[in-house]
Amino acid sequence: QVQLVESGGGSVHAGGSLRLSCAASEYTYKPYCMGWFRQGPGKEREGVAVITPGSASTYYADSVKGRFTISQDNAKKTLYLQMNSLKPEDTAMYYCAADLLPCRGNWYLKSVYNYWGQGTQVTVTV
Repeated sequence: QVQLVESGGGSVHAGGSLRLSCAASEYTYKPYCMGWFRQGPGKEREGVAVITPGSASTYYADSVKGRFTISQDNAKKTLYLQMNSLKPEDTAMYYCAADLLPCRGNWYLKSVYNYWGQGTQVTVTV
């Protein structure tokens, strides 16, 4: 069992920045793939970025490469998503996700992940 709690969402103007946090707690087995998904209005939930904790292995969606950075603090059991140069199309509910297997090629599929947070809203205005 892994419990995930997101924070850091909010409303910003286009071009602005936000940093999301995901605190992982009470896990029996250490997650081996953690990351962020998002779901915009009327859209499917899509993968944004994932990382294998303790390694430099990361995956990013093409739409966020160069603008978003995923990182982790193992001591704090916290995952971060630094989002820069935000665009209105980044507006969505952002979810933290975790799985007990290492991140791999199908990382962008929501079905891969067994654990989810409740989400934090990000709104980007023009």
